[in-house]
Amino acid sequence: MQNKNQKISLLQSIGDFYYNLGYEGDKLNNALKKDKVYQKLLQAKKQKITKSFKVSASDKIKFVLSTDTDLEILNQCNLLIKKELSKDNRELVELIKSQLLDDWRTPLLKSLNALLKQYKIK
Repeated sequence: MQNKNQKISLLQSIGDFYYNLGYEGDKLNNALKKDKVYQKLLQAKKQKITKSFKVSASDKIKFVLSTDTDLEILNQCNLLIKKELSKDNRELVELIKSQLLDDWRTPLLKSLNALLKQYKIK
């Protein structure tokens, strides 16, 4: 039986494996959805940790949520989104929340590209 940290690192290792093969975005999501080991580990982890946090059905599908920290991040982001935030703070919360996606790199690149364009850096 694997311990908690081994399961988490195995989930991350599987995701990294596909990413290193060139999978990104929808292609990465589809590969992870088809990977039976990844799905089995992820479902077991989600069932265990969602008992202690209230997570919507859509968030369970959309986000990886493989650790207690992931759930804490999601919970805090959802609390903040309900408030009237400045545009910059709302964008920051959305960027933070995007880190819970299977393909978290794409939103980072999108934000970086927007900054490069804003400051006219090639």
